[in-house]
Amino acid sequence: MGHGQIILGQEQRRRLLAMGIRFFLAAALTASGTPGGYAPFALGCVAAAGGGPLGAAALAGTGLGAVLFLRFSRALPHMAAAVLLFTAAQAFRGSRLLTKRRTVALTAAGIFLAVGSIYVIQSLSPLDNASPCAAAAVLTGLSAWYFHPLLEQERERLEPDGLLFLGAALLLALADVTVGELSLGRAFLSLLLLYTACQRGGAAGAAAGLGIGLMTDFCTGSGGVLFGGAYGLGGLLAGQSGGRRSRAALWYLAGVFTALLPVKNQLAVPLLLEAAFGTGVFLMLPGRLFDGKRVLHAPAADSGSGRERLRAQLNRTAAALRDLYDSMGRGTPPSTEENPAVVFDRAAEKVCRGCALCDLCWQREYTGTFNALNDATPYLLERGRAMAKDFPSYFADRCIHLQDLLAAINGELSAFLLRRQYRRQLEETRRSAQGQYAQLSDLLSATAAGLGEAVPASAPAAESRIGAALRPKEGENVCGDTVMSFRTDGGLLCLLLADGMGSGEGARKESALTCRLLRQFLEAGIEPEAALKTLNAAMALRGAETGSFTTVDLITCRTETGETAFYKFGAAPSYVKKGGTVRRITGGTLPVGLRGTPSSPDVTRATLAPGSFAVMVSDGVADPGRDEWLQDLLAGWEGEDPQELAGLILRESIRREGLQDDCGIQVLYLPKTNGKSV
Repeated sequence: MGHGQIILGQEQRRRLLAMGIRFFLAAALTASGTPGGYAPFALGCVAAAGGGPLGAAALAGTGLGAVLFLRFSRALPHMAAAVLLFTAAQAFRGSRLLTKRRTVALTAAGIFLAVGSIYVIQSLSPLDNASPCAAAAVLTGLSAWYFHPLLEQERERLEPDGLLFLGAALLLALADVTVGELSLGRAFLSLLLLYTACQRGGAAGAAAGLGIGLMTDFCTGSGGVLFGGAYGLGGLLAGQSGGRRSRAALWYLAGVFTALLPVKNQLAVPLLLEAAFGTGVFLMLPGRLFDGKRVLHAPAADSGSGRERLRAQLNRTAAALRDLYDSMGRGTPPSTEENPAVVFDRAAEKVCRGCALCDLCWQREYTGTFNALNDATPYLLERGRAMAKDFPSYFADRCIHLQDLLAAINGELSAFLLRRQYRRQLEETRRSAQGQYAQLSDLLSATAAGLGEAVPASAPAAESRIGAALRPKEGENVCGDTVMSFRTDGGLLCLLLADGMGSGEGARKESALTCRLLRQFLEAGIEPEAALKTLNAAMALRGAETGSFTTVDLITCRTETGETAFYKFGAAPSYVKKGGTVRRITGGTLPVGLRGTPSSPDVTRATLAPGSFAVMVSDGVADPGRDEWLQDLLAGWEGEDPQELAGLILRESIRREGLQDDCGIQVLYLPKTNGKSV
């Protein structure tokens, strides 16, 4: 089986898997009903799936769900709305009209309302049926909004909010599955909410609890905000636990119990039992679901601790090199030899086009001309130049511009041979580099194999705050810039911003790949400058074939001391703000992937005092030649929230620059009273 057949088979399997996921999701979500017999979550899934085979799979899935879960009188309007949603997506498939998230959500809600209102008007009691229909229309739009990024093709990361909404909708389908008075669906809703609050904090827990609770109130017909109040207060309190499971569980139960104290509703006792059941399951979840947090006891001997740390570092370095080796082959088209016929084509274009015998040679006697040139090809390639004796006499005697043709052929032949030599040398260099990365990865893995297994936890680092904002170029659905922040085991805080060439999905993949590889190197303990030089050399080989390049902007900071370094490969200026003073930091090195020779990044070192900001932006935010407005904005801003500052910069950039390019912003803030993080 050839390489092309393997790729085709993998693509077909991915497509079938994607269709299957949409089919079963739409079918399962149809069971999540609301008062009036509506299934808004399934319609949101159909709207988000779009047109084509994937949308057809979602449409077929909700059709099956309508047969299984809906009454015939409700299945008809449901399928009418689903067919209209699919038809609209199919009609505008390939255009940008129905690809934006907001447009998809509004279209889904509008079509549902248009279909549902017809049946409401024709019902016996239109006023009583109007409110459930309007609420279901809102849920249809919300479902399309949250499901749209989840069902987009080739998403590297799934949105947590979308996954949370999808999980809640699926669990609501199980609300009628009961054991005694306990609803299994709502019990697992408590589990989902408790996990979200524990992982993401009080604000996210309260928002998730209120949203899930209100959806549950509507779907169960509780007649009030029973679930909204209980889940909202429980999520708020559980989020204050600092990530400790036992404390989160206790606070969640306390919040639910407190919210239910003044309530006289027959669902209050089952709700408390469901919360207790979900809390029990939450406490039994494996530790690896909580970012692998566990207490490691220090080994008795210092030598063991050193071996364990060394083993972990070697393994991470080996994994980074292996991933780099793999990335050099991904997305690179197979190397093909250029056809020598291009030499004669280009020479004939220069000499024969104006010749009086052009029609004779290249039309009436085309076969003879083709054979003459084909017969001469081996001699040209062997000798490196063309001579009159290489061509048959019937061709050489007929050609009235033979010497001019020979000169043109020799010029094109020299260029052809140089191009072929360059391609072969490049391919050999790439194979050599790939082999070296693979060998070094295997060597490091083997070296680490016999060392210890545990990695001691690092000491807590000083507090810092980070804000970020991304916005795609006008007319694009995805941003070609990637931002990332993380802290290494050694306590070094790293902020990354990469800007891929161009815009859209291709640029996003290149910038995301660059950030991911660089993060692996830095987390493996490699010094930033050495990591960037290695990455630049590898990406230059990759870019020689793909023609792509990426700017890299890296900030490293020791938050305990404020020691900060700015590393730039073709990146836009960065800014350091302290009070009303702004320092501009620039670099002149080319982007990653443009220079084949070894190259070092531009490095600027500074010390950030408490209360200082470090701001990194892509070139779409502000033109480096006219960024005075950005410096003035930073100098005059007096807040302390880096996320608010990032949003302010983005809004002002959109007003001034008009989203002519992708925009990426990341802001680091060291608080004035710099304590230890918990």
